[in-house]
Amino acid sequence: MTHEQRDPRVSSPERTGGHEDGEQTLAEDLLLVLFQPRSGTIAGEATLFYVLAGAVLADLGLSAHVRTGTGRLGGLTVEAVAGNPPSDRLLRATWEYVADKPRGVQTILAATGPALREPLLDRLIERGELRRRARRSLGFIRSSVLEEGDSARRRTLLADIRAVLVDGVEPTPRTAALAALLYGSGTLPQFDHDIPWTSPVIMRAEELKEGNWGAGATAKAVARSVTSLIVSNVIVAAAVLPRT
Repeated sequence: MTHEQRDPRVSSPERTGGHEDGEQTLAEDLLLVLFQPRSGTIAGEATLFYVLAGAVLADLGLSAHVRTGTGRLGGLTVEAVAGNPPSDRLLRATWEYVADKPRGVQTILAATGPALREPLLDRLIERGELRRRARRSLGFIRSSVLEEGDSARRRTLLADIRAVLVDGVEPTPRTAALAALLYGSGTLPQFDHDIPWTSPVIMRAEELKEGNWGAGATAKAVARSVTSLIVSNVIVAAAVLPRT
């Protein structure tokens, strides 16, 4: 396959997971937050591939691996920052896709999103943040269920998001992007037990979606702009699909 024909779903061989500094990707954290311990399901499955692909783009924006531009018809495009590929293989697959040429956000979400759920889920299971338990139905039908692992990371992430949306704590750029993506997924009302679905919370989430992250994010002004534009496009894309 030539460079121009590269399939965005093909992974680069450098790394199997995580940022070079060991930090988990934004998409991994988003998928972990979307896991519902009571039911063993992932919230928002119908729109999940859009949201996970948006998290990958947001991660690339926060790390200055991509930037936005304007297409011939005035629409938002994303292009790779030359010479600055990410080390993580899933992030790099998307970076390589936009390195071929600038592409519209909707195109990127549709092309890269469907292949993300399983490898991201495997990473969470490998680290013990989730567990996959085998079970039998009717005594002979084998299936598996997801359970929360021993790690407290999901609870920590939810606490950070709650602090921003409910308590008005100024977020880090990463937490702001995570909260905005959670809101953009349309699943935030399902977290009412942990994050009350109230008018002030909705207003704060809207602010994050628009890129109003607070003075502490000033140094990330470009990344904030990239991420807010991406999240807005995720919301537009997700809105046309039925929710679960």
